[in-house]
Amino acid sequence: MAWWKAWIEQEGVTVKSSSHFNPDPDAETLYKAMKGIGTNEQAIIDVLTKRSNAQRQQIAKSFKAQFGKDLTKTLKSELSGKFERLIVALMYLPYRYEAKELHDAVKGLGTKEGGSRDDVSSFVDPGLALQDAQDLYAAGEKIRGTDEMKFITILCTRSATHLLRVFEEYEKIANKSIEDSIKSETHSSLEEAMLTVVKCTRNLHSYFAERLYYAMKGAGTRDGTLIRNIVSRSEIDLNLIKCHFKKMYGKTLSSMIMEDTSGDYKNALLSLVGSDP
Repeated sequence: MAWWKAWIEQEGVTVKSSSHFNPDPDAETLYKAMKGIGTNEQAIIDVLTKRSNAQRQQIAKSFKAQFGKDLTKTLKSELSGKFERLIVALMYLPYRYEAKELHDAVKGLGTKEGGSRDDVSSFVDPGLALQDAQDLYAAGEKIRGTDEMKFITILCTRSATHLLRVFEEYEKIANKSIEDSIKSETHSSLEEAMLTVVKCTRNLHSYFAERLYYAMKGAGTRDGTLIRNIVSRSEIDLNLIKCHFKKMYGKTLSSMIMEDTSGDYKNALLSLVGSDP
């Protein structure tokens, strides 16, 4: 079944590796786009949004070798605003980008959690799932007050497949969903964090669709959220997220981007998102 999983993952991406790729002419195109007075933003979009992250790293090396300049620093000096933020995000290695965004999110909060979730195992021990469900019930609904550490330990260390079984068992015991219990037993940022874990566990693609929708809904656009989710999911499952977006909100992701953004920033986002499902 490995080939089937690989096929699904490939179908989910909106940004794929360019065939017959050569970093040298791409680097030259970018250099010419930023040389002299003015910048050819469309040329930058055409290159960087149509190459995989691995290929962008090769382009950066070629840019340095040919012109003696750091590509990311050059982009920062030539671009500005939301468009700059998006293009620079594309130049990070994926794990470095995630680390940067996480650091920015918790900066100043004194947060030092290690993050020890089991994201590999698909095996579910029915006995352990039942025990976890009983422990969650005992830590919340069954007592006065809430043992928040028990909730955190189980929700943040168990695999998604295991947690789905835990949620089933919990509902049988408590006669209410885990979401309803979290809402009644916790509050503020802890409640939001726990509900996020549950949403991601139940349906990861729906969760990201919701994040993208509310990044653009209402007055103003939450550009940090929009950029982070599109960049980070474009080589993973953005096509699948787009399908869920359309089912959930009755409009396409690209149509909403066209309504809520403008200029080179809009064009770059649309290029990353690709055609409508």
